[in-house]
Amino acid sequence: MSKSFGAMSVAQLSVLIQGGAADPVDVAEAVFGTIADYADKAVFTTLLESRAMEEARASSKRLRQGRSLGLLDGIPIAWKDLFDVEGLATTAGSVVLATDAPARRDAAVVGLLRQAGMVAIGRTNMSEFAFSGLGINPHYGTPVNPRSTDLPRIPGGSSSGAGVAVAAGLVPVAMGTDTGGSVRIPAAFNGIVGYKATRGRHAMEGVYPLAKSLDSLGPLCRSVRDAVWIDAAMRGRTAPDVVEPPLQGLELLVPDNIVFDGAEPDVIAAFEAALERLQRAGAHVARRVIPAFDEIFDLMTRYGPLVTAEAFALHRERLAGPDADRMDHRVVMRTRLGSRTSLADYLAVLAARGRLIADVERLAGDRLIAFPTVAHVAPPIGPLEQDDELFFATNNKTLRNTALGNFLDWCGVSIPCGTGASGMPVGLLLSATARRDEALLGVALAAEPVVRGDFA
Repeated sequence: MSKSFGAMSVAQLSVLIQGGAADPVDVAEAVFGTIADYADKAVFTTLLESRAMEEARASSKRLRQGRSLGLLDGIPIAWKDLFDVEGLATTAGSVVLATDAPARRDAAVVGLLRQAGMVAIGRTNMSEFAFSGLGINPHYGTPVNPRSTDLPRIPGGSSSGAGVAVAAGLVPVAMGTDTGGSVRIPAAFNGIVGYKATRGRHAMEGVYPLAKSLDSLGPLCRSVRDAVWIDAAMRGRTAPDVVEPPLQGLELLVPDNIVFDGAEPDVIAAFEAALERLQRAGAHVARRVIPAFDEIFDLMTRYGPLVTAEAFALHRERLAGPDADRMDHRVVMRTRLGSRTSLADYLAVLAARGRLIADVERLAGDRLIAFPTVAHVAPPIGPLEQDDELFFATNNKTLRNTALGNFLDWCGVSIPCGTGASGMPVGLLLSATARRDEALLGVALAAEPVVRGDFA
């Protein structure tokens, strides 16, 4: 039974808790038991047993007294290791922050979900300082993708432990951040749902940054409905306000450029099969070039990536001191590249970004944009740890599709759509332009069973 609690969706577990068939204390104890029995100890960096049991007991008492806080009361959640948790140092996947002063209060969204009755189980592992889409961490270990059946494969990053914790059935939901794909990539690689909100939709206080002009939040979970519920609570809502539309007449835009370059044939096949199912359900698909995609990569080549410039500004003093020797050398190498972006270059990128966002909004209109979340399935860990050149090339390709959405300020939902090489999951990414999260989530609710097909 302990395994089944963590393997349930938020919605399934909520039915049991609200109906009295499961007690939050029993659920929390069972979740910790499942985590203790799980062989991979790199998934969590910290477990919050004392706090979790206190929160579970409070939830149990409320429910017995008929004072439920709502659908999420008593539901376990894990937090990526860059959300402030009162009384703990926020390490952001790095040993250099381990001795920092403890946080005086929870991050704003941690507090909001606690107010909704959720039970904080622990903090999950991540790429150091959130600066990789692969999820490899030399300090706290690299969580192994639980979908791997042949050899250890990457979990995706930077929300690596969050993706594994959900996919492995340890918790029903984990919170991540997304600056270039860090929610959607692990969701795709692990065969779960990942929702990246429009930047600014959720409060960022108490969240360790990577690049503030790109950073956003979102849950990794088992279903789109779970994401809808969590999103509402993260905004202080007592109930979601997302409406599920009919698929008949849904307009989808599929880009002809960039996103399929070098894609694995099995990934393309799984995506196209899901697209065909959506068309049979009544969706209309238009394929065309999105010129902004090419220009974004031209800007990166000319001026350097926006994320790298902002990460360098954040870590400049750290990189110039002894802390650099204690950091992942690949993170150091990549962050130092940001020093090449001058202030004039940075301002030029921001100006171009505003123009390209407006261009794409005019081109897309009310349509959602669909393409593979990642152009390949999760690769093996070993070669990436041993070969820096392979690491950087794979990291760039892994981040390519999702990073487009961050630059253009989109929101997006990755939904499992089938399997590729070695039976590894493939994700279909539905995106919408900025601040159209409700429309995106509504379509994703309707489309999820069709997109999944036979994927369990």
